[in-house]
Amino acid sequence: MNSSSRQRRLTAAALTALAVATTATACGGGSGGTGSNAADSGTYTIWDPYPQFDKSSAWAKLLDSCGTEAGVKIKRTAFDTSDLSNKALLAAQQDNSADVLIVDNPVVSTLAEAGVLTTTDDNKLDTSKVDPNLLAAGQSDGKTYGTPIGANTLALYYNKEVLKEAGVDIASVKDWKSLTAALEKVKKAGKKGITFSAIGTEEGSFQFLPWFWGSGAKLTELDSAQAVLALSLWKDWLDKGYAPNSVINNTQTTSWQEFASGDYAFAENGTWQLANAEKAGFDYGVLPIPGADGGNASAPTGGEFVTVPVQGDTGRYTTSQKLVTCLTSTDNLYDTDTTLSYVAPTSEVQDKQIASNADLKPWVDAVKAAKGRTSDDLGTKYPKISEQMWKAVQSALSGSTSPKDALTAAQSAVK
Repeated sequence: MNSSSRQRRLTAAALTALAVATTATACGGGSGGTGSNAADSGTYTIWDPYPQFDKSSAWAKLLDSCGTEAGVKIKRTAFDTSDLSNKALLAAQQDNSADVLIVDNPVVSTLAEAGVLTTTDDNKLDTSKVDPNLLAAGQSDGKTYGTPIGANTLALYYNKEVLKEAGVDIASVKDWKSLTAALEKVKKAGKKGITFSAIGTEEGSFQFLPWFWGSGAKLTELDSAQAVLALSLWKDWLDKGYAPNSVINNTQTTSWQEFASGDYAFAENGTWQLANAEKAGFDYGVLPIPGADGGNASAPTGGEFVTVPVQGDTGRYTTSQKLVTCLTSTDNLYDTDTTLSYVAPTSEVQDKQIASNADLKPWVDAVKAAKGRTSDDLGTKYPKISEQMWKAVQSALSGSTSPKDALTAAQSAVK
């Protein structure tokens, strides 16, 4: 690619990246750093969104060991998730990209469109073992950019004691009708039904998507009858008192805090709450979010992709490929995904996770049914669609407009 045209694309993409949707599941903090230095062929730079892991962590030690295996020294810099995409775009403009870049999966399409990332055809990464639905989050225009390091997603946590008191058999909850019937029983028993996050940010869209997709709706048709059905479900729950009005302002964290009080039967939340669930003080279970008519709904995938940015010195790709292959090998994926509370992106490692902890099976099932937010070749169109989606959810749940009118306005705004 000619450098001036790439520069123009990078400048445009830098503006787009500010709106790119990322789900708030990573820890904050981070430090600055510089990209690769082609003159220093013995040092390779890796940027990641895990500032919670310091130099003494297993993650940092894994990076160093992969460097040793490839015969190079690793210079690692950790950024907050929201900062990383902007830093990557700026570094690319300056021809100073990291050798290996680990980014939130919705960001991949933005960086790819900007010309920041190499394809797997360029860098020779083998993605043949990765589950196709997870790999799709890193694909655009028929090309693949990197490989997932793991995935998290959403499911329904449930309080076994609350359901027992309400006379609800969790095995009976198979679709929206039976879930709503369970919520009705819980309310009649004097307990609270379900909590989730419907806040006016990407978190709200992230939590609405399983119900949106579970209705059979498509992101290209926000105003379809199926989409209206999904939003009407949430609105109906609020109107009947099955869900609290607080969901309109709930983040995934505050929603979890409501569930942790022990009063709620269900909470929609993610894999990242597993450690907190163990500390909740009550017996809980996990159920994949049901589709409208049964089966598991597609929930959105969170988690990161390991990518190889474009370098002026293309000779660096061979070693970068070795580093990525090492980081995503079967043995290393198991340890890393356990640390991150992620489900592995390959069936081989997923089976190993379930063998070690049978409680992970519902999460593996949820991830197998999950879907990337930028899949279906939406790419950089997704942030605009998501913004209109969360605005529609807010409008409908607050009672400002009907679900149908809210989604009709959303689709019009997207066009």
